[in-house]
Amino acid sequence: RPVPRLLDALHRFNAAHPWDHNARYHPWLLRQLPRRFGSALDVGCGSGDLVRLLARRARAVRGVDADADIVALARESTPAAAPVAYTVADASRGLPAGPYDVITCVAVLHHLPFAETLSRFRRELAPGGTLVVVGCARASGAVDQVLGLTAVALNPLLGWVKNRGRPAPRPPASMTARTRDPEMTFAEISRAARRLLPGARLRRRLFWRYTLLWRAPAGPEGPAGQ
Repeated sequence: RPVPRLLDALHRFNAAHPWDHNARYHPWLLRQLPRRFGSALDVGCGSGDLVRLLARRARAVRGVDADADIVALARESTPAAAPVAYTVADASRGLPAGPYDVITCVAVLHHLPFAETLSRFRRELAPGGTLVVVGCARASGAVDQVLGLTAVALNPLLGWVKNRGRPAPRPPASMTARTRDPEMTFAEISRAARRLLPGARLRRRLFWRYTLLWRAPAGPEGPAGQ
């Protein structure tokens, strides 16, 4: 059975050469934000990689995650002088109150009640603020199949490059968070998001991801950030 053997070989290779699919989208995410802004909230911050990137531009950043162990790791990995605070909380119930100029949420939204969470993000975003989501969707249809096959082919190549051709002794800390298979398809996500966030821009992406970008209507003093 050549196909199962090939898939097993790919799985073993990928396990030996892990790389963070979410971190691949951090540069894109940062390009959607102002050069400087006031406050930011990263929902599902994990080991704090994105929080530390946001802190280079923000006056204050708060990272929230339900996993106390990974939040402890995030605190250890963040310089004491950085304008960062971490909170252990369930984002569906204990999201710190805003308003925030920037809210980010990477590979976490499918763990949370979709409509309720986006509605909360909308309420906590300052006028003119920016919401950026990198999410996971359940594969459905020909487009997802093509993107999935492309990702399967590229995944080992990028893993080999990022690990410089050597097996990794352990996966990055950012990959130790719990995982969950998404239930909503991209089409379902798009319909619900555009209803809740008029003008939201969504796009399918490689490596089993999609992106959502929404800017809140500006207040009388203009957009958030500079």
